Amino acid sequence: MMLDLSDGARLHYLASGDTAKPALLLWHGARCTLRQWDHVIEELEHTFYVVRFDIRGAGQSIGADDSAYDFETYAEDVEQLLAHLNIERCHIWSMAWGSRAALAFCALKPMRVISAALFDLSIGQADVEAQIAGNKAAREKQKAAGYIALSPPAGWNEHLDDETLKKSLGAAAKADLHALAKLIHLPVLIATGDHDPNLESSRTAQALMSNAALVEMTDVGHGSVIMQPDLCTKTFLNFVRSHV
Repeated sequence: MMLDLSDGARLHYLASGDTAKPALLLWHGARCTLRQWDHVIEELEHTFYVVRFDIRGAGQSIGADDSAYDFETYAEDVEQLLAHLNIERCHIWSMAWGSRAALAFCALKPMRVISAALFDLSIGQADVEAQIAGNKAAREKQKAAGYIALSPPAGWNEHLDDETLKKSLGAAAKADLHALAKLIHLPVLIATGDHDPNLESSRTAQALMSNAALVEMTDVGHGSVIMQPDLCTKTFLNFVRSHV
């Protein structure tokens, strides 16, 4: 489904489940699409009306000709999506880069959010090489423990336009995430793998928020929802059920 935004951009989204249930908004990671959530949707639909989307410039979403790629614009995009679906407030579950954008949304539009689960959150500079090394070590431990990894969902990293994808990811560098984190007082779960170099920054973010809990997931690297969808879903549901 496509939503025409007020500035001419188009937002690709999927909504599934019972509209009478609490709304859950899913925010994908860097270079991912809404398809990254495919392995967890069925479980989530037992509790939620689930909405997922591609940020403007990524996946099947299309930016306007002079599209602004910043978290303020993304917050307005999501507000228009929620209004289109007649959703006043929602829970949020995000991963990695998407947790930066979701953090900004929580700070800028707190009246729209009931609770937020920010997985793999970093409010600092990403260390991609350390993420790759951490993922390798985590997968080796998972294999030794007998865990059989699922393949990533089909289409999880397929995009219409590589140039607008690059622009869309530049939003994080324009935001003061430390300052935004201090504005968040709603219930927050930060969940990060013990093999994800973002863990240190996750601890910093938790300390800046007034109502945040931190869970360290064992033998999990960066991109946790793709790496360990079952564990991540369990971790998310353990948190959010007390706020539904």
